[in-house]
Amino acid sequence: MMKPSSFEYHAPNTVDEALALLKANGPDSRVLAGGQSLIPIMNFRLAAPPVIIDLNRIASLAYIKDEGKYVSIGAMTRQRAIEFSAVVADKLPLLHQAIKLVGHLPTRSRGTIGGSIANADPAAELPMVLQALDGEVVVRGPNGQRTIAASELFRDAMTTSLADEILVEVRLPATPAGSGCAIEEFARRHGDFAIAAIAVVILRDGQRCSRARIATAGISSRPTRLNAAEQILVQHGLGVSGISQAAEVAAKIVEPMTDGHASAAYRRQLTQVLTERAVRRAVAAAA
Repeated sequence: MMKPSSFEYHAPNTVDEALALLKANGPDSRVLAGGQSLIPIMNFRLAAPPVIIDLNRIASLAYIKDEGKYVSIGAMTRQRAIEFSAVVADKLPLLHQAIKLVGHLPTRSRGTIGGSIANADPAAELPMVLQALDGEVVVRGPNGQRTIAASELFRDAMTTSLADEILVEVRLPATPAGSGCAIEEFARRHGDFAIAAIAVVILRDGQRCSRARIATAGISSRPTRLNAAEQILVQHGLGVSGISQAAEVAAKIVEPMTDGHASAAYRRQLTQVLTERAVRRAVAAAA
């Protein structure tokens, strides 16, 4: 088994200490959250950061708070805590569904919501949920604190708009009563990263759609909102024709990637199939 190259290790007790270390050690230093992505790539020496700044002693970054119109989740909150949170189950049913698709029990026990989102793996479920729920993240850096909308956070595979900053909180709007949500995912095995996944939230008014949210994972180089497909549902309703048209539009507007797991053409086909399935399930759940 390979082991990482040597590095300098720091375990600050506050965010301010972590930011000071990040500034002192420059852009080559890496922040460690749950370590479920960083440690494996270090072990295989695909990354060799000279400095690791471990956030696990910052207890103030682990919480789940019902703020009424939204739920705030500390960046160091374990995925396993989210899985069993009554607040998440009640206020964020899409996240409640998605968290069960993330890795396996050991990885969810260590992995954090902030770490997954900041890592920006295009196949990860939590960045997709952030997009589908139109959430935002709170980050802190040398110039203070700011919020970044989901639509502005993800730039490309493993790339975000954070600039010498640490993600400290995730804010997700509470799902309105009467909404339905669903996730359809295609992976080789349960717990594997998605080859393609679609998350849907529908707020319906009879056969009409008053609001729709559709987001992807695993299809493009970053999680993407499919706004044009959402508008089809709002304009044409939630009948067979409207759902079919939305799925067709979803497949047309995605920018699928080709890799060792699937071709772009296959991912485009999966987009249409999974979108139709997910919308139908979300509509049924909203009934």
